[in-house]
Amino acid sequence: MPHDGVFRFLFLVSLFTNSLSSIPKTDNIFLSIHHHNDDSLSSSASSCPAPNPNLNYRPVIGILTHPGDGASGRLSNDTGASNIPASYVKFAESGGATVIPLIYNEPTEKLLKKLDLVNGVIFVGGWAKDGLYLETVERILKIAFQRNDVGDHFPIYGICLGFELITMIISEDNNILDKYNARNQASTLQFVENANIEGSMFQSFPPDLIKKLSTECIVMQNHRFGISPEKLQGNEKLSSFWEILTISTDENNQVYVSTVRSRKYPVTGFQWHPEKNAFEWGSANIPHTENAIRVTQSAAGFLVSEARKSTNRPNDQEVRDNLIYNFKPTYGGKAGKGYDEVYIFQ
Repeated sequence: MPHDGVFRFLFLVSLFTNSLSSIPKTDNIFLSIHHHNDDSLSSSASSCPAPNPNLNYRPVIGILTHPGDGASGRLSNDTGASNIPASYVKFAESGGATVIPLIYNEPTEKLLKKLDLVNGVIFVGGWAKDGLYLETVERILKIAFQRNDVGDHFPIYGICLGFELITMIISEDNNILDKYNARNQASTLQFVENANIEGSMFQSFPPDLIKKLSTECIVMQNHRFGISPEKLQGNEKLSSFWEILTISTDENNQVYVSTVRSRKYPVTGFQWHPEKNAFEWGSANIPHTENAIRVTQSAAGFLVSEARKSTNRPNDQEVRDNLIYNFKPTYGGKAGKGYDEVYIFQ
């Protein structure tokens, strides 16, 4: 029936026309843009609030390298090599900062010049606790204190080993730490009684996430050393410097301090690893749940929000000349362990 197709078409057209006629007239409906003339459009665009001129919206975070290649010699056996796991770089960048590597064994003059280009520092995890590395951490820490003392807000994140080294330096006791069994372990964070999170990193965490920290294993521990709350509080130098925020327990149910903040300076100490949840995949125990990722995001955001308060405005070209973008990371995750990517400096 060759005419069937034509009839069907005409029938559909008729239905469509009738449906249009049943729609109420909308003569008065038009896009909001029709309300504006060119002048009002220009006025609307200029009504966006100006950024706070007291904040630095191009913050730079310095990350101190750690001895070795980050892979037990699998990637480089150069005795002078040092590294930054790429997860720390991504962590800082995810908060809204760029990164300059601070190579721990480069000439002091060069290291200090780089420090003049950054608005905060991360001390990474690892194993080195003496020699030039400890001396370099102490030098940077003292400069950070001096900058804060003269009004330049300069935050420090000491992560795992970084926290341990700061604790050793402040206590003036290289044997202050005790051994713990918290390798490759996801855990909770238990807030100490009357913990004051106002002004701390945790203030930037959503309230529901704060609650989840104590009920879900959404932070990653990977350490063999630490300090008990009793030992920290019993040490006059440490108790006057650090305020304990959270504690955790290791595989043997031994309690250790897991998060602290300085009472005087914008320094936060982590026994755990805020960078691993979102950016490391070498261990099946690293938590990657939505809440675990929010932990990484919140911790990164706080660091960079603190760095924005820095009054230091370095030369843009000098910053670009020293950014981590001038280096390439090495993929080390093929072995199925360790860091997925690492920047090696040699």
